[in-house]
Amino acid sequence: MKLKYNIDDKLPFGQMMIYAVQWFILAVAVVATSVFVAQGTPGEKLFFAQKLFAVMGVTGLVQVVVGHRMPLVVGPAAVLLVGVISSLGAGADTEAIYSSIAIGGVLIALLTIGGAMRYVQHLFTPRIVVVILMLIAFTLAPVIKNLVFPVGYSSEQHLFGLIFTIVGCPMMVVLNRTLRGVAKSLVIPIALAVGSIAYYALFDGSAPVDSAASFEGLFLSGFSFDWGLVVAFVICYIALLINDIGSIESLGAMLQLSDMDSRLKRGVRTTGIMNIVAGAMGVLGPVNFSMSPGVIASTGCASRRALIPATLMLVVCALSSNLIWALTNIPNPVIGVILLFLMGTQLAASLEMVHSTRSVQSFVDGLTVGLPLMMAMLFQLMPRGIVPTVIEPLVGNGFAMGVIAVIVMEHVINRNSAK
Repeated sequence: MKLKYNIDDKLPFGQMMIYAVQWFILAVAVVATSVFVAQGTPGEKLFFAQKLFAVMGVTGLVQVVVGHRMPLVVGPAAVLLVGVISSLGAGADTEAIYSSIAIGGVLIALLTIGGAMRYVQHLFTPRIVVVILMLIAFTLAPVIKNLVFPVGYSSEQHLFGLIFTIVGCPMMVVLNRTLRGVAKSLVIPIALAVGSIAYYALFDGSAPVDSAASFEGLFLSGFSFDWGLVVAFVICYIALLINDIGSIESLGAMLQLSDMDSRLKRGVRTTGIMNIVAGAMGVLGPVNFSMSPGVIASTGCASRRALIPATLMLVVCALSSNLIWALTNIPNPVIGVILLFLMGTQLAASLEMVHSTRSVQSFVDGLTVGLPLMMAMLFQLMPRGIVPTVIEPLVGNGFAMGVIAVIVMEHVINRNSAK
């Protein structure tokens, strides 16, 4: 691929800022769609958003400068979003949830030592990776439903969610197919803007909330250990590791970089360390997103230097409560429809992988994919209180139980049946 700017090229200031704004808009859209997981008062939720933007901005900056040193967008990990929502649904304590995220970050950082990371990669066959991709979408389905049709909203607001789903999703598909160049990477920001404007044109919005940046409440007040949560999040983090490796390696292959082993270790180690920081601050942990190759192909700019101003913009935004309020005050139905589209693309990617890897060639292969998905949905929707409290955070996490199920089927049941 012929590029205007390669990975380490210096850009004229004006062009660098144009590319930086494009990366910034994309990053804002990625971060903003995860803010709804915040708990507490409006002020606490806003402070959560400020911390989340700051962590993602700092992580992106560290990755570009000393981590993998590649132009990759960093955002909250969808698999951790699933884990947090499942854990909250199981009645888990917030401090225990984010303490588990910090522990998961330690695990990821430790796996970069020696050959442990490669062993984990070999454990996850293409069929298991396909199921993991699908599980993220399947286990977010109840969350999406509650966002599009929130409890306590009026019938008119529910009707808006329904109409925006019917109109918005096909329009995003059309835009994704017809837009060219950098405009194609702006489908989600466009949908967020149009949906929010339409919603607030019909319904009253909330007033800005004051949440001045301070060190009070910046970190968790204490560390809380729940082994059921830790096991559930360790499984989530194995999936996060596969995601992180895939994002880094796919861009490395596209740019034909020769020093990928060192870049990969530095990048994953940085992801682990920043997940420790995120957990300590009580927010979702970061991961490298796989959308960057499409942006680079559209713009012709692969210079990592364009991401430095973009990541700094995220950090600066985090210092202003009014700005963060404006960037994150997106109506729940709009967020729900955006997530619906994104999970549709996730399922499309997993089905494409089924085809390219030929991972489903028989009824047994299909059952290895299908049964864990159905089991995951059952565990995700399981009523609370039917299992001991100590294991409820694990058993009530549909994603974690689905991953366990597919690993057992792939490496135990199918292997024994083949003998």
